Amino acid sequence: MKQKLLNFVFFQAGWLAVVLLGAGHFHWLGLLVVAAVVSWHLLTSPSPQAEAQLVLFALGIGLIWENLLTLAGIVIYPYGQLAGGFAPVWIIAMWAMLATTLNLSLRWLHGRFLLASVFGAIGGPLAFLAGERLGAVSFPDTMTAMLVLGAGWGVLFTFLVMLGMRNDGFVNIHTDVQRAES
Repeated sequence: MKQKLLNFVFFQAGWLAVVLLGAGHFHWLGLLVVAAVVSWHLLTSPSPQAEAQLVLFALGIGLIWENLLTLAGIVIYPYGQLAGGFAPVWIIAMWAMLATTLNLSLRWLHGRFLLASVFGAIGGPLAFLAGERLGAVSFPDTMTAMLVLGAGWGVLFTFLVMLGMRNDGFVNIHTDVQRAES
């Protein structure tokens, strides 16, 4: 239970730090925040290899999705873009941090794919709206952005939950807790 709570707190604090840093000239420091959160996660996992695979899968998905959004002009980042219309590294790195929640604080979504889809379809756009309010992203057309983000996050987050179930580095901890409670 303590690890789930720490996972939730580290993700939330990390998200806020990375977005605030992404809204300015110190965007590159966001990578250090993500590295710290992911490192703690892997160091505390009973199976860091499974969790590392999940993080890498999430990074790959984020790399493709975030670049599609920026290249299509749906989202615009004021800082951190290394080249042309590509997504900044800090927003892609946040996918690694999100992956750390899938088998801990968001474990309750395992096997609940419709709920995961709704969670992603609502949570994804809300996170981007919060990022906009903090100055890290803008939308040329907010309604279009919210619709695209909602549809994309509904599908992608459900897929991430499935990947989390397949690459679960914390399964032994949860199995042992369930046995102890019985």
